[in-house]
Amino acid sequence: QVELVESGGGLVQAGGSLKLSCAASGRTFSTIAIGWLLQALGKEREFVSAVIWSVGHTYYADSVKGRFTISRDNAEFTMFLQMDSLKPEDTAVYYCEEQKITGWINRWDEYQYWGQGTQVTVSS
Repeated sequence: QVELVESGGGLVQAGGSLKLSCAASGRTFSTIAIGWLLQALGKEREFVSAVIWSVGHTYYADSVKGRFTISRDNAEFTMFLQMDSLKPEDTAVYYCEEQKITGWINRWDEYQYWGQGTQVTVSS
């Protein structure tokens, strides 16, 4: 049973920072990549960032490059997303996602497991 639990969302002013966490459990030995997607109200889901678990290679959507940083703690099987210089357009529900079957890393629909999501709201 794979479980992903997100935390760290909240309300922040534009220009501020938040750090999201994702704790993963269940068959962690077979993880290929773990990352984040977002879904803004009334819009489709979008890939945000991901890390190849074994080697640490990172990927980012163009919209967050230079502002967001993904990292991982191998021992705790936890992944983090440091979000800086937040903008109102970053407002969305952020979901942790995990890939166990090889696919495109930068496509949210190539992942097989998702968490419940955490709300991030950036006020102007």
